[in-house]
Amino acid sequence: MVNEEMRKFYDRVIDWRERHVSEKQLVLILSFFVGVFASLAAVLLKTFIHLIQQFVENNLIAGEHTWWYLITPFIGITLAALFVKYIVRDDISHGITKILYAISQRKSIIKAHNMWSSVVGSGLTIGFGGSVGAEAPIVLTGAAIGSNLAKAFRLDQKTMMLMIGCGAAGAIGGIFKAPIAGLVFTLEVLMMDLTMTSVAPLLISSVTATALSYILTGIDPMFPLENMEDFAVTRIPWYLVLGVVCGFVSLYFTRGMNKLEQWFKHSVTTMWGKLLVGGATLSLLIFIFPPLYGEGYDVIQQLINGDCLSALENSPLEHNAWAIRNGQWLLIVYFVSIILFKIVASVATNGAGGVGGIFAPSLFMGAITGFVTARLMNTCGLSLPEANFALVGMAGLMSGVMHAPLTGIFLIAELTGGYHLFMPLMIVSVISYLTIMFFEPHSLYAMRLAQKGELLTHNKDRNVLTLLKMENVLETDFTTVYPEMTLGELVKVISQSHRNMFPVIDHEDRLKGLLLLDEVRNIMFQPRLYKRFTVEQLMTSPYAILKADMPMEKVMEIFEDTGAWNLPVVDAQKRYIGFVSKSKIFNSYRHVLVHFSEE
Repeated sequence: MVNEEMRKFYDRVIDWRERHVSEKQLVLILSFFVGVFASLAAVLLKTFIHLIQQFVENNLIAGEHTWWYLITPFIGITLAALFVKYIVRDDISHGITKILYAISQRKSIIKAHNMWSSVVGSGLTIGFGGSVGAEAPIVLTGAAIGSNLAKAFRLDQKTMMLMIGCGAAGAIGGIFKAPIAGLVFTLEVLMMDLTMTSVAPLLISSVTATALSYILTGIDPMFPLENMEDFAVTRIPWYLVLGVVCGFVSLYFTRGMNKLEQWFKHSVTTMWGKLLVGGATLSLLIFIFPPLYGEGYDVIQQLINGDCLSALENSPLEHNAWAIRNGQWLLIVYFVSIILFKIVASVATNGAGGVGGIFAPSLFMGAITGFVTARLMNTCGLSLPEANFALVGMAGLMSGVMHAPLTGIFLIAELTGGYHLFMPLMIVSVISYLTIMFFEPHSLYAMRLAQKGELLTHNKDRNVLTLLKMENVLETDFTTVYPEMTLGELVKVISQSHRNMFPVIDHEDRLKGLLLLDEVRNIMFQPRLYKRFTVEQLMTSPYAILKADMPMEKVMEIFEDTGAWNLPVVDAQKRYIGFVSKSKIFNSYRHVLVHFSEE
């Protein structure tokens, strides 16, 4: 009875909204609340992580610091894995990829549990020392808030997609205090269309989330600068070099992480096996390289303020000051090793059952890459500001890994307050992006979807083809015939069909060929030939055969290559299921394009 009353009240609210509040007004109102909720979720996650870290540092690591590095990350990953398996009962990893999938499939539906599950999972993982970031989980949280709010008000899928973008922009604005980065991240990484209809709600969410974050946590940037030199034009060539280096490190990050994830997924199949292998790997790496513990933001702060020696705390080099001061190469090799093993630590964290993203790892590796590049050049006799290079290196790695140069530029400027370094930020970000684009057309986020043909891009024609599915254009009203049928039997089939093409199948429904009416027209009215010819003698091979799971972009390529207007479709067992015609695709394409282009 109570549920029925609640349903009726809900219906009345929706009806009142539809009569008194236009959809455009509702979108602006919801974008504000999405920003508020996303910011609260970001602050909650940061607070949760901080409380766990305080507990670990005050009660565990305060004593035998080094040995506890072997235990605490494993505790966090285990708790997160158990939480996901027994409470959430769903995969909550790869948050940004899940958002891209929801947008690409035009459904824009993200499960309700994502509004809180990623906060708990990533908080446990990172708080106990998991080597990942909290930003991707909070972006998924914000996107889920936007999606479910839009769903609650029964908005269409296109508006739901916009609200997902608002949630992502609000999450970035809230956790980083970076409103511009929140906007450009949504446009670059989530590939939202840049129109006034979309920009206004995105801005409202991003600015609202940032403002609330200022109120709750203060207005100081995440990485306040202490010793930063001004930009010098004479250093442009060296920033160009850093951009190329960041591009190649981004390539290593992208390909290495992708391959390691695939290996981990297929080599270790049980939950406890993943925990054992991943936890042991992470603990060992952190034991050897303590900077890999947690998000690594302390190390970033030390590097951009010129205090590289503090980053060696608890490391094998900590008590070997002579080797550090007199053997620069030892220090360089140590930091290069951290760059190489960071992706292993991140994959081990997530592969073992932890929850986290690659925002923080990319910033961490970027700062070290910038520092190492400057230190190498200074070893060769130059005089470059290592703190500056560490700062712009963060932008370079983020731009390369995410294929988002604007996000890299604005995020680092807003994270540090280093607006006076806009020029080197732009140089390094753009060069890094151009470098990796020679080798990888998609970011790590988009790789999995691009390989399946399920990724939306800024190319509207390609987007429309991505939105088209085989089942939407499949025609199944063709009459099938069998190879052993005689011409006389075929004539009877033809007389009852309105098609001029007949798929030839065997008795297991496997496609054998096609019979075209034009091929038998000259003999079909000669009864004396009815028993002389069989369908097998008269059939021809199709120009090409399409598969049911083939992306529409590939289908159109085949149509263009063959010049055909109709092509048969088979399933994974090569059983005939229907035909696709170019004219049907064009009609569906025009219909989707009109809807896709509406403002």
